[in-house]
Amino acid sequence: MKYPFHLVDVFSSEPFGGNQLAILPDATGISTEGMQKIAREFNFPETTFVLPQDDLANTYRVRIFTPQAELDFAGHPTIGTACALVMKQPVQAADPIRLSLEENIGPVLVDVARRNGGYHGTLTLSRKIDAPAGAPAPADIAAVLSIAPEEVIQSFFAGVGLPFCFVQLKSNEAVDRAAVNRAAWTATLSRAWSPNLFFFAGDLRDGGMLYARMCAPALGIEEDPATGSACAALVGAMASKHGFGGTGYRLSIQQGVSMGRRSEIEAQARMSEGVVTSVSVGGATAYIASGEIEVPPSALVS
Repeated sequence: MKYPFHLVDVFSSEPFGGNQLAILPDATGISTEGMQKIAREFNFPETTFVLPQDDLANTYRVRIFTPQAELDFAGHPTIGTACALVMKQPVQAADPIRLSLEENIGPVLVDVARRNGGYHGTLTLSRKIDAPAGAPAPADIAAVLSIAPEEVIQSFFAGVGLPFCFVQLKSNEAVDRAAVNRAAWTATLSRAWSPNLFFFAGDLRDGGMLYARMCAPALGIEEDPATGSACAALVGAMASKHGFGGTGYRLSIQQGVSMGRRSEIEAQARMSEGVVTSVSVGGATAYIASGEIEVPPSALVS
């Protein structure tokens, strides 16, 4: 049976940048095992499968798969899926369109708008940032990243739907030079609260710019060009950690540069009386292609 699909690049206004995503806009009838096989076939960091919503208050149900596992939530697939669905509408609205996507963590709001001739999506989450103690020591993190311990400023765990181990390094050059040592990763992080590494350098003050990379061997992702869920958790965790005054805290994140897939991500935490009430992540999405994939009967619901 043939199923249509779309390919987009997320967190980039130009094709062939950002993070690749495959979307099946109507995945009705495909089994969970079939979805996993299709995600492995595309072999992008994530592939999404759009289904009818369970709750009529929402717009669609969306399931997200890496080549190895299903995710409860992820940033670039959420934004890219919403933008692709709006792009393919027969009538383009002048005002932003809000979609409520049912994901495994619950509904996620995404606002899609036309910007500079392209499409820009912003997701918003109103949920607690998980930030457990017990992140690995700088020496252990340095061994995992194949760098010197003195190049590690801090490490901490945080997540919002998908957990990460965050590591702040002293320079962009150290971020570029870092390479995951699989033996050290297996010994230190593989069974930790999060085995996913997001390492960065830059200015953590409100409005600052960060330079980042992300590696998630446990999810089959050697390196990710753009990680919206990590940026959401990071901006929320930092806003909570440092007690920034005012009602908002913003960061701009560049990722995927050394991979040749530059990504531009905007992240914001909104606060009330020093408490984070929501986080949002936004960026552009560029259309690449559409086609059809032949899904065999063995991948369909029997």
